[in-house]
Amino acid sequence: MDLQLQNTLSLVTGSSAGIGYAIAEALLREGARVIINGRDRNTLETALQKLKSLDSGEVLAFCGDLSRADTARQLVEQYPDVGILVNNLGIFEPVPFEDIPDADWMRFFEINILSGVRLCRLYLPAMKQRNYGRIVFISSESGVQIPPEMIHYGMTKSAQIAIARGLAESLAGTGITVNSVLPGPTLSRGVEEFVSNLAARENRSMEEFEKEFFEKVRPTSLIKRFATPEEVASLVAYTVSPLASATTGAALRVDGGVIKSAF
Repeated sequence: MDLQLQNTLSLVTGSSAGIGYAIAEALLREGARVIINGRDRNTLETALQKLKSLDSGEVLAFCGDLSRADTARQLVEQYPDVGILVNNLGIFEPVPFEDIPDADWMRFFEINILSGVRLCRLYLPAMKQRNYGRIVFISSESGVQIPPEMIHYGMTKSAQIAIARGLAESLAGTGITVNSVLPGPTLSRGVEEFVSNLAARENRSMEEFEKEFFEKVRPTSLIKRFATPEEVASLVAYTVSPLASATTGAALRVDGGVIKSAF
């Protein structure tokens, strides 16, 4: 299927690895021009060279912490014509509720929520002028079923769903769509490292840990395994394409059936 993304300038935040990287790769394979982003220059350069080797589309890079307002402004000044914005930047950290200090609540808000809000605010005027644009927030099934082991993370994912819906409402009748995408447990770089370290400490294989995780922690999963970043990326690529022009204000699930609801 041709997603009609040729030469569309796309920004994927937090895309030097994991889900963000997979989204960037999927868009590149469709012929889009893609800006990848990360804070670590070496990691970003490695991702850039890997994506360039695909010989498909054009890949650019912006190194910087997009939870900072000044960095976001620098990005928009450098690349003002972004037509697809994928707000993927985010962090997670399992911590008991009573051990989460105020500073961590603010840190999660700044990185997971405000980074995307700020970029939307900066890029929307040009999108409105063109009467075309695509915005996606990479939320999570944790925004619907708040995980007790990281409530602050779940809070940010709920907020992203609300922001995407509200923003879509405010853009009714335009050619700009706004959606949230809700992955379930996905074997991104951060999750893979966390799970591998935990399994090693408990002297178990990755396969044993995964089986127990979906028996006890996410028993409602219908696929009974971690999704791959590429499985998430394929939904995002369609959602930001012209083919998805009637899809807006939606919370689109690629959660492996974890959310136990048909709606």
